[in-house]
Amino acid sequence: VQLVESGGGLAQPGGSLRLSCAASGFTFSSYAMTWARQAPGKGLEWVSHIDSGGSATYYANSVQGRFTISRDNAKNTVYLQMNSLKPEDTALYYCVRGWNILGSRGQGTQVTVSS
Repeated sequence: VQLVESGGGLAQPGGSLRLSCAASGFTFSSYAMTWARQAPGKGLEWVSHIDSGGSATYYANSVQGRFTISRDNAKNTVYLQMNSLKPEDTALYYCVRGWNILGSRGQGTQVTVSS
């Protein structure tokens, strides 16, 4: 299993970023995928799920209406579009295989929201 996140960086409050996660080493289209994040000094937090076909999506209350998860099974990639970013969104963002945030995950991509 290999998951490689990208797209993080520095954004201003109210700005946007799009995260990508390229998957390999397993049948991507057979698995739900999850985005999770870990802020400095805090535990791992669930952000969003998407089912294997991409038809069902779920969001934490803290990001509902601002973030959008999607996937392209032809490209073995899952995305997280993040709009209206807030300083409290600052964290290391991980994509995770499956529904459980403790599953196989990548190295993460850092998102920092600051003016």
